[in-house]
Amino acid sequence: MSDQALAGIRRLFVERYEDLKERLTRYLGSADLAGDAMHDTWLRLAQTESIGVVQSQQSYLFRAALNAAADRRRNDARHLSVAEIDSLLDVADEAPTPEQIVLARSELEAFKAMLAQLPARRRTIFLAARLHNIPRQVIADRLGVSRRLVAKELLLAHKAFVERLKEMKG
Repeated sequence: MSDQALAGIRRLFVERYEDLKERLTRYLGSADLAGDAMHDTWLRLAQTESIGVVQSQQSYLFRAALNAAADRRRNDARHLSVAEIDSLLDVADEAPTPEQIVLARSELEAFKAMLAQLPARRRTIFLAARLHNIPRQVIADRLGVSRRLVAKELLLAHKAFVERLKEMKG
């Protein structure tokens, strides 16, 4: 009896395909999802070997199509959309370009040259304060000078760098 019921449901699916798809489209609000659900329903019916007692074949088909649509929605929710994949692939390369590398090396060499032109004490104070982040009082104590002199040497070093940068850009 179940083979006859299954054959009847398959026949009804083919005969009433357009009506079922239209009803499913209205219910789901998407013709694409309804079409996919109808396809999945047919595949399920083709793979099914037997079914139990069915009260209403039309209700059975509609419920099977709704279940297929729900399964498709769950499956689609697990996967990234094409737009999401594209946005993930559109990641800016943060590595410097060859031009940026050359420019940075050039600027570093210019900085080293400017640093070499500073008087020894000024260079020592500048490197201690800016590179090693040593407090001014500690620098003054190490060099045996006043804190005010350390501040003055830092100011002069900064002015020298600013002037040299203006010359390079101008």
